[in-house]
Amino acid sequence: MSNDFSIVTLVLHASLVVQLVMAGLMITSLASWTVIFGKLFGLRALRRDNDAFEREFWSGKNLNELYAAAGQKDSPSPMARIFASGMREFMKLRERRHEPQSQLDGARRAMRASLQRELDAIEGNVGFLASVGSVSPYVGLFGTVWGIMHAFVGLSNVQQVTLATVAPGIAEALVATAIGLFAAIPAVVAYNRFARDIDRVAIQLESFIEEFSNILQRNASAPAAAPAGR
Repeated sequence: MSNDFSIVTLVLHASLVVQLVMAGLMITSLASWTVIFGKLFGLRALRRDNDAFEREFWSGKNLNELYAAAGQKDSPSPMARIFASGMREFMKLRERRHEPQSQLDGARRAMRASLQRELDAIEGNVGFLASVGSVSPYVGLFGTVWGIMHAFVGLSNVQQVTLATVAPGIAEALVATAIGLFAAIPAVVAYNRFARDIDRVAIQLESFIEEFSNILQRNASAPAAAPAGR
């Protein structure tokens, strides 16, 4: 009986529709785990790069030197890219002799636009995990309902229906629900974890924009030829 009711045997003996549902759920689960590991390592590297740039920013280095260094890096941190976009717009407006408030507003708009692009990139594929977590149980339930319906249709010509004749078909169908939950639970847990991590990154970047804006405000009235300081 243990061999007859093993997971592999139940999957192999399931109806074609239930097998297709199981296969789709397994592929979805594999894709979600790929996203989970990719996002896990990606966010870890992102936080490390942001922290490194923030330490460098507050080390007292000249803003022009930081801007030149940020532009030379192949893949700077999101914070470095936001800094570079704000600094670029600020220097452009200052060279054109715009009003100090106009310089500051332009830099802030550039940094806000860069922040939105960075958050869109960071949040990539996170929505997929939300979809997997919400849809997979229902897909598995569909496979279960279909499997149970198929099992009872097959028993319509049986003279005497006992638990031994009903159990295999129901067990085969329930495997679909189990696989659906197997795909959904890790996706939901990972989505909640990544949502919190992304919120922390967003708060860090927004705080940096405000702090850097205060520095730019002090430099907005300086002559255009003067280096940007603190």
